[in-house]
Amino acid sequence: MPVVLKTSQGDITIELDVNAAPISVANFIDYAKSGHYDGTIFHRVIPGFMIQGGGFSSDMVQKKTKAPIKNESSNGLKNNKYTIAMARTAVPDSATSQFFINASDNDFLDKAKSQDGVGYCVFGKVTDGSNVVDAIEKVSTTRRSGHSDVPVDPIIIESVEVTE
Repeated sequence: MPVVLKTSQGDITIELDVNAAPISVANFIDYAKSGHYDGTIFHRVIPGFMIQGGGFSSDMVQKKTKAPIKNESSNGLKNNKYTIAMARTAVPDSATSQFFINASDNDFLDKAKSQDGVGYCVFGKVTDGSNVVDAIEKVSTTRRSGHSDVPVDPIIIESVEVTE
């Protein structure tokens, strides 16, 4: 199922894998259709690692979320470059609205190699706009509101278009 992240840096088209990660895909689609992502930012950008967004407004205020979902990291999908995965805390089943796009192959986030033995659930991959991911990955970052790796100039997710 394709979705388009319309960002202030350009569009990123992502093919969501509903078969491998039905809970994560349904969760992401629900947040997208509700408008939750509109106006959020990529608030954590680490070159050679990932770009993370979906939870904060441009003034670094965290948005309200629904209940956390079950971690589907045992679905066989790998945290390879240009895949999208659910962000979470140290608690395995804590993912809500935040996601990240891998900027390199991050196999240490996969279930088999992760520190906690659980890993991070991949639920899709970028099919167009990898140049936008690359551009976001290279922006200058700073510390803001107690968070590190925040882009100096906000990178806004203007909307997420779901095309079923």
